[in-house]
Amino acid sequence: MDDALKERVLEYDRASRDYEETVDACVIGTGCGGAVVAKELARAGKSVLMLERGGFYLMDHGDFDQREDDMMARIDGGRGLHSSSDGQLALTYGNCVGGASVHYWADTWRTPKDRCEKWEREFGVEGHSYEELVPFFEQVERDLNVHAAEDIRLNRMNQLFDLGAKKAGYHTERVLQARKNCIGSGYCAQGCAYDAKQSQLVTHLPVALAAGARIFADCEAEQILIEGGRAIGVAARFIDRRTCKPSGRRARVRSKVVVVAAGGFNTAPLLMRSRMPDPSGQLGKNLMVNPVAQAFALFDEDIVMWRNIPAGTGVMDFRLARMDGGRYVEGGYLLHPTQLAPATLAALLPSFGKDHRALMERAHQIGGCIAWVDDVATGRATLDEEGHPVWHWEMAEQDELTIRDSLKKQATILLHGGAKEVIVPDAKGTRIRDLEELASIDRVDLGTMMFAAPHPSGMCRMGKDPSRSVVSCTGEAHSVKGLFVCDPSAFPTAVSVDPSETIMAFSYVAARHLLGEWESIAKG
Repeated sequence: MDDALKERVLEYDRASRDYEETVDACVIGTGCGGAVVAKELARAGKSVLMLERGGFYLMDHGDFDQREDDMMARIDGGRGLHSSSDGQLALTYGNCVGGASVHYWADTWRTPKDRCEKWEREFGVEGHSYEELVPFFEQVERDLNVHAAEDIRLNRMNQLFDLGAKKAGYHTERVLQARKNCIGSGYCAQGCAYDAKQSQLVTHLPVALAAGARIFADCEAEQILIEGGRAIGVAARFIDRRTCKPSGRRARVRSKVVVVAAGGFNTAPLLMRSRMPDPSGQLGKNLMVNPVAQAFALFDEDIVMWRNIPAGTGVMDFRLARMDGGRYVEGGYLLHPTQLAPATLAALLPSFGKDHRALMERAHQIGGCIAWVDDVATGRATLDEEGHPVWHWEMAEQDELTIRDSLKKQATILLHGGAKEVIVPDAKGTRIRDLEELASIDRVDLGTMMFAAPHPSGMCRMGKDPSRSVVSCTGEAHSVKGLFVCDPSAFPTAVSVDPSETIMAFSYVAARHLLGEWESIAKG
């Protein structure tokens, strides 16, 4: 990013006073949703101010140092330590300019056609059919250089996953990647130190800034300002990045339109804290997260899973759950090889003391699989006494069956791929050495396992009926004019794949509507 664009980003250490701003649009969040809307509005000549609670980090400043401890504190929400109320879900969301696109794996998926049809059939979502989204998919894929993973980018775990899956009789496919000039460093989850991953930080945000948009980084939106049934602006405060505490400086933004793109975990709590009217009773409910179930394995050869790209191949045929007369049979997840850097691997492997040390001494020979589970359980968010969000989620009976089935499939792939031992990360550290032991997964206590929650959705559900949904099919809140939600909060359910491309496509739909109806929306 050139110096002129950097000057359009105000960080906490340069915020020397309180700010009063008047703009056409205030956009809260700089991830996949906020960046797209800001780019479109700014290029159309609208004055745009983006508020980002996290910091501003750049490759050419040396900020992406590929150290797990540094980068988790810099770019992950809650410094990587936020969890659900019972501790079972590890919440993974972005907290930096560029949002979650800075730490995601760069696997890129169009919204499955069956999911678009479900949203239209069950929730009355209009204007978002697969066919209507295709032009936006194509634009995103051009802008992000989306392409199938090349052979040279497959690390040893990807290769063994392919081998094991094919021996098990499963069909594998290459995963589409948003990368350009990738060198295969393997530190995708720590932010790309080479600007090869096509995050919002290197794609849509520079375009938005070049078109005149500005960003207040380290600036937390505290409340949407609502008067007379419409959004009129945002009250915010600057955060001292070093301490995560308020710096003492504030910002008050008056705008014709407010776009909330604070992410699937945080948009609903912000609207709740702002006391947004909710006739539907659905605000903060219907949380789905695509919980991640994973198994590890010991091999007799070097794997070094933290090199090259994470998931270049996968088994997609189990994405939809197969049911028989309402009874679960199998599926409901995507299967991929996993990639964890050493410290994260150490945190997730079971056991303690010398047993754990023995595993970590062979870290270079440990590989694994991962399943993105299409959950059916729904959680919710509440606010504590200080207005901070608390997230609640409990797996449903079908989720338990799905997770166990996914672990069996993972173990099957790993054993066929040459693993000497599969390790389930439950409290007992269940070990599986051959296919005849797969039944032991039915006895695993899933309550002792932690699941990452990477893809939150649903807490500001979109729909045609105001009595059943929070936002309309344009993304505008049913109950507050001029207030738009442009992030996965608006999805009626989980997408069942990585949601980044869906977020961008939906945000293009909202931005085009905003520009097409600007006069009536802005004037109320």
